[in-house]
Amino acid sequence: MTTATDSNVVEIEGLKTRLKVGMEVHVELGTRTKMWTSAPNVAHPENFDAEPNTLIDPIVIGMPGVLPVMNREAVAMSIQVGLALGCEIARWCKWDRKSYYYPDLPKNYQISQYDLPLVGTGVIEVPINDEPDAPTKPIRITRAHLEEDAGKLAHEAPGGRPIDYSIVDLNRAGTPLLEIVTEPDIETADQAVMFGRTLRNICRFLGVSEGIMQRGHMRFEPNINVIIERNGERFATPVVEIKNLNSFRAVHGAIQHEHRRQVAQWLEDGVVMGPGAKQTRGWDDNKMVTVLQREKEDAHDYRYFPDPDLVPVEVSDAWLEELEAHIPELPLQRQKRYVDAYGLSLVQARTLTDERDVCVLYEAVIGAGVEPKRAAAVLLNNLAKRANEAGCLISDLAITPTQIAAIEKMATDNQISSNGADELYGLCCEDGDAEPAKLAEQHNLVQVSDDSALDAWVAAAIEAEPQAADDVRHGKMAAIGRLIGAVMKVSGGQANPKVVQQKIKEALGQ
Repeated sequence: MTTATDSNVVEIEGLKTRLKVGMEVHVELGTRTKMWTSAPNVAHPENFDAEPNTLIDPIVIGMPGVLPVMNREAVAMSIQVGLALGCEIARWCKWDRKSYYYPDLPKNYQISQYDLPLVGTGVIEVPINDEPDAPTKPIRITRAHLEEDAGKLAHEAPGGRPIDYSIVDLNRAGTPLLEIVTEPDIETADQAVMFGRTLRNICRFLGVSEGIMQRGHMRFEPNINVIIERNGERFATPVVEIKNLNSFRAVHGAIQHEHRRQVAQWLEDGVVMGPGAKQTRGWDDNKMVTVLQREKEDAHDYRYFPDPDLVPVEVSDAWLEELEAHIPELPLQRQKRYVDAYGLSLVQARTLTDERDVCVLYEAVIGAGVEPKRAAAVLLNNLAKRANEAGCLISDLAITPTQIAAIEKMATDNQISSNGADELYGLCCEDGDAEPAKLAEQHNLVQVSDDSALDAWVAAAIEAEPQAADDVRHGKMAAIGRLIGAVMKVSGGQANPKVVQQKIKEALGQ
């Protein structure tokens, strides 16, 4: 039996338990080339669909005698992530070899950073859940080090055909990989997801990664244990690292499952955290359970030593200032500005900044001349419903900021009704090159404000609705709606309702 006693303490089998989660997040940086060579980078949008084992060269496959050359842009991107997370930036750091044998690592070691990482301690404020008024919680960053990714092993053939061996694709090998490590400050699965979303959004706004998790651009590895209280004593279960989670659903599910599993395991064997007690587990997304992979290695198992082929990195004041100057306004800062300067609700601000491209579209619509509150309403109402129907982001629709501004001007000038504007939004979502004014004419959406036409329609409506006309003559203004409806019917929806209402009042002496 599991019951929540407060936001962070959960009662399981009569025991008060508290989760402790630290995150390791691997971010593939979207540079054009790999970390130590000019071979194309699979994390760059141009290269993701490359055929297996085509983004390689002698350095990637570890041929004898080759020498690595550092990708300066990858270092710059890493520094910008560190600055965005409020971290200390090392002015001097080195490269280390992390040795292990695995088929997806041809040279049998990974160039990484051990004791002197590029990015040091920092802290980031993260909402504790996705509720509109959720408070934020500080998550401490321990470090972020830059290394190279390994290749990929597949255990079935292309097309899903089963095989009794493994095949390797080295396209990913050598991709610049920034590993961000937090302190165990996360206390719920919801907090872990919000941290992941916040970090992904920061990386997207910085332009250092596309952050498409299905493509492996970001992989999460929570380190989880549970503090259990019984009879006034506290016990800490062994830390378990869940490897290579590539969706927020998996992050949330793995942490929740591991919370319950660790308590059950402790009740069975009483093992607590200590030397040699760590485990590495995988996640079965179908069964929604973790599965044992191996006992967790310690640092000495990797036999770290300084890489003799690479010089250290020195970060000058001038370079650091240059990189800091190019950091754009980040999501949390934009949210605050949208609320304070534009008068948006926090829900609107969070929704608009949750996806970089949607936020860029919103800023562009404002730049095209649409008032910020109205721009938000258009994106989150008129366009969001079309995006939901199409199963895409608002920013993926064909409509352009120029079209949105043109439709809004037509509505403000009473050339089209609110319903007409909404219909135009739908039409432009399918054709980003169309002119809204021409579309309005083609679909009979332009409102008629011509006096002679309106007078004739009003007269016809009064004749068709004599009781309503008599009620309005005697001051019962609620009846005017029936007359306006009659005018809209006889005009085929082309009459301007605001002008119609005034015309009716004049015709009936009101």
